[in-house]
Amino acid sequence: MPRWPWLLLGLLLTLAVLAGLAAGPIALGPGELLRALLGGPSAEGQATMVVWSLRLPRLGAALLVGAALSAAGTAYQAMFRNPLVSPDILGASAGAGMGAALAILFGLPTLGIQGAAFAGGLTAVGLVTLVAGRVRRHDPVLVLVLAGIAIGTLFSAGISLAKVLADPTVQLPSITFWLLGGLSASSPADVGRAAPLVAAGLLPLLLLRHRVDLLTLADEEAAALGEDVSRLRFTLIVSATLVTGASVAIAGIVGWVGLVVPHAARLLVGPRFARSMPAALLLGAAFVAIADTLARSAAAIELPLGILTAFVGAPAFLWLLARGGRFS
Repeated sequence: MPRWPWLLLGLLLTLAVLAGLAAGPIALGPGELLRALLGGPSAEGQATMVVWSLRLPRLGAALLVGAALSAAGTAYQAMFRNPLVSPDILGASAGAGMGAALAILFGLPTLGIQGAAFAGGLTAVGLVTLVAGRVRRHDPVLVLVLAGIAIGTLFSAGISLAKVLADPTVQLPSITFWLLGGLSASSPADVGRAAPLVAAGLLPLLLLRHRVDLLTLADEEAAALGEDVSRLRFTLIVSATLVTGASVAIAGIVGWVGLVVPHAARLLVGPRFARSMPAALLLGAAFVAIADTLARSAAAIELPLGILTAFVGAPAFLWLLARGGRFS
C-alpha cells in the first residue's frame, strides 16, 4: 500500500492542530503561537493564557471526540455489514441525551451532567443487548438494529418529556444547547476523565483489527474459520459504546462524524478494517478539530458543533451517494 494516504492524514491533522491553536476571536500569528508553546503554561502574556488555558484543552477534547466517534462508526459499520450505520445505531446517543437532560432538569453540576450522560448511553446499549440476547430465532444483527431503533425511540421520548418539564428560561436552553453538541465548556479535567475511557475502548478495536473483517462473512462462514462471532461482536459493541459514551458525555451529541468519516477513510486506504480504523482515527480527529475551530471563529457568537458537522457531513454523504451507491 502506498504511503501517501498516511502522509496526507498526518499533514491534515497537523494543520488542524495548528489552526485550532492559532485561530479564534484572538488570532495568534506563527511567532506568538511558537513563543506561547515554548514558554509553557507558567509564562506571562495574553497569548500564553489563550493557548494553554483555553485552546489546548478544547483542542484536546476535539481530537478525542473526533477519534472516538470515527472509530466507533468504523467498528459498527464493519460489524453490521452496513455502510449507513453510525455510532448511535444502538441508542447510545439517545440514552446519553436523556441522561444529560434529566441531570440538567434536576440541577446537577457539570460533572453530574457528564456522568449522567455516560451512564445513560451505557444503559441504552445494555438494554439493546439484553433484548437481543433473548431473541434467538432471528438474524442477531437484524435484532440488534431493530432493538436499537426501539430503545433509541424510547429514550428520545424521554428527552422530549424532559424538555416539556424544563424551565423555559434556564433549563430548556441548556438542554437544547447540550443536545446540539459543543466543546465550549471543555476543561483539562474533562479531557482527563474521558481519555482513559476512550483509550480503554480503542485498545480492543486496535488489537482485534485484523479479525473484524471476518464479520463481513456470514456467521457460519466466520465460525468455520475458527472465529467466535458472538464474542467478537459483543467485544466490538462494548468497545464502541464505551468510546461513544465518553465522547458524548463531554461534547454532547455530535452527529455525522461516525457516519461519514469511516467512508472517507476507506476511500483513502481501502476497505480492510486493519487499515481503515487507524485512518478513521486520524481523519476524525482532524475533522472535529477543524469543525470546532470554525464553530468558535466563523461568527460573532459560538455555533453549536453538531450544526457544523451536519453542514459538512450531509453534503459529503450526498456526494458518496452520487458516486453510484459506492460507499467504500
